[in-house]
Amino acid sequence: MRNCKRKIILIGLSIFVISAGNFAYGEMFTWQDCLREALQNNLDLLSAKEKINQALEEKAIIKSAVLPQITAGLSSKKSRTVTEDENNTYSYSLIGKQLLFDGFKTIYDIKSASLRIKAVEYEYREVSATVRFNLREAFVNLLKAQKLISLAEEIAERRRKNLELVKLRYEAGREHKGALLTTQASLAQAEFEVTQAKRNLLLAQRKLLKELGREDFSPILVKGEFEVKIERAVSDFERLVLDIPEFKKAVVYKKMADFNLKSARADFPPKVSLNSSVGRTSSDWPPDGEEWSVGVSVSFPLFEGGSRIAQVSKARSQLKEKEAEEKSVKDSLIFTLQEAWTEFQDVFDKVNVQKKYLEAAKERAKIAFAQYSIGLISFDDWTIIEDNLANAQKAYLNAQAEAMIAQAWWIKVKGGTLEDEIH
Repeated sequence: MRNCKRKIILIGLSIFVISAGNFAYGEMFTWQDCLREALQNNLDLLSAKEKINQALEEKAIIKSAVLPQITAGLSSKKSRTVTEDENNTYSYSLIGKQLLFDGFKTIYDIKSASLRIKAVEYEYREVSATVRFNLREAFVNLLKAQKLISLAEEIAERRRKNLELVKLRYEAGREHKGALLTTQASLAQAEFEVTQAKRNLLLAQRKLLKELGREDFSPILVKGEFEVKIERAVSDFERLVLDIPEFKKAVVYKKMADFNLKSARADFPPKVSLNSSVGRTSSDWPPDGEEWSVGVSVSFPLFEGGSRIAQVSKARSQLKEKEAEEKSVKDSLIFTLQEAWTEFQDVFDKVNVQKKYLEAAKERAKIAFAQYSIGLISFDDWTIIEDNLANAQKAYLNAQAEAMIAQAWWIKVKGGTLEDEIH
């Protein structure tokens, strides 16, 4: 019975080990693959596209007011009075109405609706820029998670070799027990970081799948290198801001508010319409008595409780609001541009600094290992150098990932979209 339980435990452990070793493998994605799939499936993009469609239909609805309005009518009526017999009346007709003049209100509404289409197109570009940044961040974090597993395993293997060396020196009476226990703890920490890195890989995969627009989880990997190219010196942020979708949208909203004010003012003149109808009517079916009419109607509200005056005041206030928003958005974006550019430069330079630290740490660790092996340096000095190497390796990897994310944020702030980068 005990042997049976032992076999079950061993089988379970074997399955766990196999799963832990293979769960990272999956479908391979390049950056271009991610861009194309996100463009098709990302839910935020799909929602933004529908807003464009809605704006197009809204313009069509407003534009229909300047086109002829034609309706058809058909009626059958039976009547009777005390002095007369029952009387039947049958009729059918076509009735047409054409707006001739409304103070150009509808024209202004159409122009405002056209600008609304531009505004939601800029909103779409904003969403696309945000999706691109989120996608890039998820891509970089997954790439980092993949490389961190390899790095953690490399550090763990080095800790094992260090433990073997310390154990030999301890058994030979040349090292104290505290050194042995410290080295064992360092190995345990390294093995934990390997396991932690594998868990973080699953989380990074889940995040990228979300940005791709996939509903179900499946193991995926990304292919790429930590390569960042910095642009030439940027200083004309006032010019750059003019091309950012968020600023362009603010400009469009201000123009819309101007047309809305003109539309409100155009509500004061009388409205002139051409009306016509043609049809037949008689007491028998089909009716044979022809009827037609043509006329012009003029309508002018004399008193509506001051609502039109209030509408003009409201529209004027909205125009002032949009003018202030345009200036505020511009100033805010100029600062954000400079802030993002400064951060990008700082992180880019940090990569080079961390690279030099790593090169120095590798050389020191190589020398210190040889010195400790023959007893030229103490365990305390050697283990500090070993820890510095492990920390320098992780710091360099983190700096590379931070540089790529800072570059992605710089592109996002400038308004770079998914569509701009697809080859």
